Amino acid sequence: MKKNVIALRVKQARIAAGMTQDEVVEALAGIGISLTKGGLSKYERGGSTPKPTLMRALAKVLAVETSYFLEEPSLELRWLGFRKLARMGKKRQERVKTLAASEVEIFLTLRRALEPAREDVAPPRTRVQRPEDAAMAAESLRTQWRLGDQPIESVTAAIEDGGGLVVETRNDDDVFDGLAGWANETVPVIVVSADVSDDRRRFSLAHELGHLFMDVGKVDKGTEEKLAHRFAASFLVTAATARRELGMKRRHLDFRELAMLKQKHGLSMQAWILRAADLAIIDRSHARALLAEMSSRAWRRHEPVEFEGEERPRKLRQLTVRALAEGLLTPMQAERICPGVTRGIEEPSEEPVGPVDARSLVRLPRNERERLMEQAAAIVSDEYEKDGELTGFETLSEKDHFDDSFNA
Repeated sequence: MKKNVIALRVKQARIAAGMTQDEVVEALAGIGISLTKGGLSKYERGGSTPKPTLMRALAKVLAVETSYFLEEPSLELRWLGFRKLARMGKKRQERVKTLAASEVEIFLTLRRALEPAREDVAPPRTRVQRPEDAAMAAESLRTQWRLGDQPIESVTAAIEDGGGLVVETRNDDDVFDGLAGWANETVPVIVVSADVSDDRRRFSLAHELGHLFMDVGKVDKGTEEKLAHRFAASFLVTAATARRELGMKRRHLDFRELAMLKQKHGLSMQAWILRAADLAIIDRSHARALLAEMSSRAWRRHEPVEFEGEERPRKLRQLTVRALAEGLLTPMQAERICPGVTRGIEEPSEEPVGPVDARSLVRLPRNERERLMEQAAAIVSDEYEKDGELTGFETLSEKDHFDDSFNA
């Protein structure tokens, strides 16, 4: 076994666990293992190889199997770069990439075991020089993935069905919108924050698809971002669909109309305005006026309606359950991959119902929201019989997320 393989795996496991070298040393001391920070650093650099006893201890504090340190990574990940990372430090970027790489490696390992006949091939990329080319590339991908011309129920599911993987991260303080890359040059991988609204997440996913499936040549970053914006809007709402919904030419768009279209297609009201202007359905001057009006109403940051989608990744969980059913994973291994996966379908959550703010409620999967609402309804049913006006029932405030994908 090569030293650099073990060194790489030890460092990856530590970063994925979100621990500093000092914290690892302290955790080891807590289980009776003495190791200095310099010693750990030497192992991570490949200057020395930890003994089996130490590897078992490291596996325990880093929550991985001991075999993890001995396995040669069968994954080559080529990242294209973060979007909106001004406030994200390099250590945080490295941790996000490491966590994503770990999930991608597990995903590909399970898929190879369960689908041995599957052959991943590098998908074609479309040469794009103009915004119109980006729109054509987006519609070409829709055709390739057999999405038709109707609203996309879940962009995440479309990516997973297309052979890709969506990785979500939490507690990012909204510091990045997306990260895209290729696994082994054949599998598209997109990392998004779970802490944003579904319409913003959908746009970020589609935007990153643009970076993955467009060949823009040597253009500046600003131009590349604008082309990816056009790709995203066109992927979510094709030109034919936009004209069918809005008409060929309009003098004025109504905000109530835009709100309904947002809820139907999962594209923000602001993005609909820009989409209409890009297709010359409305004049640019009217688009600017609409965006200015949204700003005056404080809708640029908090749009007046929410879109409820199904954008939680499911493919890795599905593969984990399948591998568990077929005896390829133990329940403990399955739980490490997807916490909670071994719980029964109808088994209630261990957490009791308590106060839940609207923003947290909206982020939950739909079935979990419905379960909480049913429990809440049961709790207040007695109160309703006693107090018909429900004077003791507190309403929830709701806050939206700023969709800054477009600028006027």
